[in-house]
Amino acid sequence: MSTPTAETLVDPSKWVEGRVIANRHWTQQLYSLQVEAQINAFEAGQFGRLGLIIDDELVARSYSFVNTPQEARLEFYSITVPNGPLSNRLAQLEPDDTVWVFRKAAGFLTLSQIQTANNLWMLSTGTAIGPFLSILKTQEPWQRFSRIILVHSVRTAEELVYQDLIQNLHDQHPQQFTMIPLVSREDHKGAIRGRITAAIADGRMAERTGLTIEAKSSQVMICGNPDMVRDATALLKERGLKENRRRDPGQISVERYW
Repeated sequence: MSTPTAETLVDPSKWVEGRVIANRHWTQQLYSLQVEAQINAFEAGQFGRLGLIIDDELVARSYSFVNTPQEARLEFYSITVPNGPLSNRLAQLEPDDTVWVFRKAAGFLTLSQIQTANNLWMLSTGTAIGPFLSILKTQEPWQRFSRIILVHSVRTAEELVYQDLIQNLHDQHPQQFTMIPLVSREDHKGAIRGRITAAIADGRMAERTGLTIEAKSSQVMICGNPDMVRDATALLKERGLKENRRRDPGQISVERYW
C-alpha cells in the first residue's frame, strides 16, 4: 500500500499551501504564527483554518485572523492545548515550514453585521482578542463609533500580549480608544482584578471607562470562552440589550472561541 501524500490528502480547490514567515512565542503556551499564503478575500473579524498532515491525514482547526484583509502576511494568535493534535505542532513551526491554509474565511463577528452606535465594546478572553485587533487595525471602526472600548481578560499578566499594537492604536486615537485589561489570578498595575462579568456587574468597568453599556448607545461584540460569552450575554440582556440577528438587529454579537 502506498503512503498518502499531500496531493492525495489535500483538496487544492479548498486549501492552499502556505509558508511560515515567523513564529513569535509570547509565553510558553502563547504564540503568533505569521504565514504567507494566497487565500480569498475576507472581512476583518473572520476566522480561517490551518492544517498540517499528521499521521497520514490532514488535521485542521479554525483560527481567527489578527491581520487585516489588506495586510500581505496572515497572522494567527493561538495557545497550545495539552494533547492537542494540532496546536502543539503549529507552535513548533519555523520559518519556511509548510502549513495548509483554507482558501475561504468564515464567521460573522464583523462590523458589516452590526449597526452603528455611539460606543463599541469589544469583550474578549485569552486568544480571542485576535479578531478585535484585526478590526481595530482597519479604518471602519474609527469612522463609525465615537468611543471604542477593548476589554481583554486573561489569567496572568504575561498573557497581556500585543501591547505595542494596542499602544499604537491609543496613540492614533487617544480620544476614541480605551483599553481595559483584566487579570483574574494576580494583581497587575493598570488592570482590573477579576473577570469581565464581575467588573460589569459591580460597576468597576463603568468607573474605569466613564461609560455604561446601554441598548440606546452601545454595540457589544463578545469573543472568547463559552462560559464568558454565555454569562456576559445573560448579564447584558438583563440590562435591556438583545442579541443581534440578521433580520432582527440588536446590540450583542458573539463568537464562541472553542
